[in-house]
Amino acid sequence: MKNKEILEMGERAVKASRELALLSSRKKNTILEGMAEELEARRHEIQTANRRDVEEAERAGLSKAMVDRLVLSDARFDAMVKGIHDVIALKDPVGDVLSSWVRPNGLEIRKVRVPIGVVAIIYESRPNVTVDAAVLCFKSSNATILRGGKEAVFSNRALALALQEGGEKKGLPKDAVQLVQTTNRAAVKDLVQLDGIVDLVMPRGGESLIRAVTEQATVPVIKHYKGICHIFVDKDADLERAVDIVDNAKTQRPGVCNAVETVLVHKEIAETFLPMMANRLIGKNVVIRGDSETRKHIPEAEAATDADWDTEYLDLILSVKVVDSVGAATEHINTHGSKHSDAILSENESAQKKFLQEVDSSTVYVNASTRFTDGNEFGLGAEIGISTDKLHARGPMGLEELTTYKYHVLGTGQCR
Repeated sequence: MKNKEILEMGERAVKASRELALLSSRKKNTILEGMAEELEARRHEIQTANRRDVEEAERAGLSKAMVDRLVLSDARFDAMVKGIHDVIALKDPVGDVLSSWVRPNGLEIRKVRVPIGVVAIIYESRPNVTVDAAVLCFKSSNATILRGGKEAVFSNRALALALQEGGEKKGLPKDAVQLVQTTNRAAVKDLVQLDGIVDLVMPRGGESLIRAVTEQATVPVIKHYKGICHIFVDKDADLERAVDIVDNAKTQRPGVCNAVETVLVHKEIAETFLPMMANRLIGKNVVIRGDSETRKHIPEAEAATDADWDTEYLDLILSVKVVDSVGAATEHINTHGSKHSDAILSENESAQKKFLQEVDSSTVYVNASTRFTDGNEFGLGAEIGISTDKLHARGPMGLEELTTYKYHVLGTGQCR
């Protein structure tokens, strides 16, 4: 039997989604402004709740990377509020006519972008997801049911309350944004099995969470299991720039899914490049695990095991392997990668083209850090998640990816 509270939340969300579908873009932007204003007004209150979560996480012995994900510093709070204003500035996709045509019998057919309906977001750690998910779903006229992790429970409650009350002051339909209050795991199962009520589930977090949601769900799920991201340093790379890019991709925020986990180096530059890279990274406390060829040039490197090529460290650990060619690099990535984000560093256009064509990932880079796989960095205002699926969305998901379409068929009395 379904949890009565979860079922009722779902039913209220369905009702709210029908009201959301009728809101104009201008009205939605006014409501979003109200949400941003309320967050600012409650900044001290929210950050106080956040400090409580951080203190409890530290007492519980969570890793530094996991604790870092929890922290709502002033800079992150500012970015969170700015994200709402960025979403306000984005074009509302709802109602866009994707294509239209007229049949020989005179029927006019229009393919029109519409909301998905009720979207459930199940996530861990990062409390900013509460805001990103709610505002993106709202701008695309979807009702949202949020279920954050227990490690951020106080932050999430404070954020959700600010969004709800700030939005309602400006006309937000009641129950358009709801937060599951319980941290009981059984609630997740109930939520992802609300067939006919929840239209889409998006899990954000570690691989274990995403697999658990996927295995339990009876409604559609968009997911990415993990971010095993690669950088291939080609023989024609600018080596000094390559060191900067690898450094950024590994050390700026090692605990996120778009941080690089494996660097592949062309054999022709290994002798020169590997000591350059190691000097920079080891100075920043990065542990390097390399194959036998890598360890010839980086004496401090530990021996990599077969498991290392399939590991998302989310830490200051980097796997390094020397390869013979672009083809060997793409084969390794397609075998061991997670279809998230992968990059080639090369000045050779044919090598760039081969890499772009052959790597089967949601986001493929040339001469740039993998850390840019982020909805805000892509100009999406924020992101609801990063999909490594191929249907219906792939890569960072913004407003358009939170819509589907339906056909409007206009006739003048045609019968078949």
